Amino acid sequence: MTRQVTENPQFYLTAPSPCPYLRGKMERKVFTHLVGERASALNDILTQGGFRRSQNIAYRPACEGCRACVSVRIVVDEFDWTRSFRRTLKDNDEIIGLPIPANPSSEQYSLFRRYLDARHADGGMADMSVLDYAMMVEDTHVDTMMIEYRRRGPDSRITGRGTGPLVAAALTDRLSDGLSMVYSFFDPEPPSRGLGTFIILDHIRRAKSLGLRYVYLGYWVEGSPKMGYKARFTPQEHLGARGWERVDAAE
Repeated sequence: MTRQVTENPQFYLTAPSPCPYLRGKMERKVFTHLVGERASALNDILTQGGFRRSQNIAYRPACEGCRACVSVRIVVDEFDWTRSFRRTLKDNDEIIGLPIPANPSSEQYSLFRRYLDARHADGGMADMSVLDYAMMVEDTHVDTMMIEYRRRGPDSRITGRGTGPLVAAALTDRLSDGLSMVYSFFDPEPPSRGLGTFIILDHIRRAKSLGLRYVYLGYWVEGSPKMGYKARFTPQEHLGARGWERVDAAE
């Protein structure tokens, strides 16, 4: 891979393409490369400025006449542990997550495929091959990890490891002020156990234990069913023209 100077990153603009969140809209993105020794520092700064990461690319929306995509981060220390969230933790109490280096595996890809086929069969990632998945996980120069979730075993309290098949996974970046959830996926059966919600709640607990202030969820788009769940996790901050502003309830 060509090494690039990160002290003065170059930014580029994509051509217009159909918006995946709002029907009838077109999207454009501004992006730059995250490479070299300072990739993690640049990713840190850009994430705080509303960018997201995909492999070694940092991007954010730059759509003409539309500001629907809003960067969202959860305020960890003041998070509202509602009765519903506590019930989700209890329902998944037998699940434990283990942070490991961001290395792809056939087990991860098998779960990833089942998740896509069940939840996002018509999405932009539906045709991802095992090689595409491997690139998503390992093609990066930033400080990242994979958290693998399995059922607790008799030695989990001592080892911190679960046993049995993989039931969920999350690719997560470590930032100076928080954890940024790049992509997560989970066993789609049974749907009632709330594994997607559990993964976010687990990240909130992890961030708190690490003394970090935020969990970055990416973009929230009002009116998009795909993004509606993010508004549940409050208090949170939204990035606008005046910087990050607190939101205590869904708008």
